[in-house]
Amino acid sequence: MKVVGDLIGKEVVNTDAVLVGKVTNVEFDEETKEIEALILKKGGLSETLNISKSEDIVPYDMISKIGDKILLRDTFEFDF
Repeated sequence: MKVVGDLIGKEVVNTDAVLVGKVTNVEFDEETKEIEALILKKGGLSETLNISKSEDIVPYDMISKIGDKILLRDTFEFDF
């Protein structure tokens, strides 16, 4: 899927422009082909050395914009 290939490797930043991680995989609904979540590997030296095993899952509805980087929504934008 071309969209998945375009997303993998993109940096994800929060509303303060702080790097949250990089996209390593994408979860999607096989029936509807809609993206459900992004799997992120945390950045920094541990990623460069490939010693970090920690991952974060970001639901797709937390994404504000996708461009050169992926911008997350402010958590205060959600109605809980």
